[in-house]
Amino acid sequence: MKIAFFDAKPFDKEFFDAANKSFGFEIKYFDAHLTPDTCVLAQGYDVVCAFVNDKISAVVIGKLKAQGVGLIALRCAGYNNVDLKAAKNQIKIVRVPSYSPYAVAEHALGMMLCLNRKLHRAYGRIRENNFSIVGLMGFDMHGKTAGVIGCGQIGSVMVGLLKGLGMKVLGYDIDKKLVQKAGAEFSDLQTLYKSCDIITLHCPLTPDNVHMINRDAISRMKEGVMLINTGRGGLIDTSALLEGLKSKKIGAAGLDVYEEENQYFYEDFSATFIPDDVLARLQTFPNVLITSHQAFFTREAMHNIAHTTLVNIQAYKSGKLVNEVSS
Repeated sequence: MKIAFFDAKPFDKEFFDAANKSFGFEIKYFDAHLTPDTCVLAQGYDVVCAFVNDKISAVVIGKLKAQGVGLIALRCAGYNNVDLKAAKNQIKIVRVPSYSPYAVAEHALGMMLCLNRKLHRAYGRIRENNFSIVGLMGFDMHGKTAGVIGCGQIGSVMVGLLKGLGMKVLGYDIDKKLVQKAGAEFSDLQTLYKSCDIITLHCPLTPDNVHMINRDAISRMKEGVMLINTGRGGLIDTSALLEGLKSKKIGAAGLDVYEEENQYFYEDFSATFIPDDVLARLQTFPNVLITSHQAFFTREAMHNIAHTTLVNIQAYKSGKLVNEVSS
């Protein structure tokens, strides 16, 4: 099996090369994103391995199919970047449904703690020999109410972490049983919005929940609410988020994902500027913490991603499919 590996980073090569010792596949790493123009790089390969910022459109699928590619192996859990209707009956899609729920939940918790106690600002001050603590006051998370939207594997871990801090935890999921299993108190979204001091998003992006956090939702939230998103950027209407921050309705925001992140995240723009005015505006707020879709990024998660991806490819080679994504 020959694998064309797109958007490859040094850490990808490290973990996939280590995992591949048990499989013996031929992997060719390409730095480029998978696009209609770069599809030609997959000529002669059986499988394409793609990531969250690769746009797998109908055009891309058609070109890969014409070149003989039979499988797109996503090395991630989300698949909102794939045109599933175009893929149906054309090319198989598999994913990594779970790699480390602890990695993502712990990152989300870290963002909460950092924003609350203003650790990012304190770090900057101390580096400049400014030891003043004026403006750095936070609040006890113990006794406050947190809302977890999406109580799957990651959300469930998040519930446990927050309860461990002594917080009351409300949960929302389209599957009420998941909320109960996670140990949270089920709440409808409207009640969750108005009741919670902190709201954290752990649900997948679907056509039904694009911009679920919009102007109306934000207007229903508590004054000064903290909003954390380690799910998908499209869950939040960024223009509404900006308005909420400017009006101080939103007291702090932690974003590991962004709607237009595929143009910027994982790349180095330190020698130039960001032409995205919305992203640039977000970076000006002292109460906004942005990370580059790194919540998953632990050694354990990378090991699991590499191993599961190659297991998925091995199953395809054997005439079977595991972890398939279908429309």
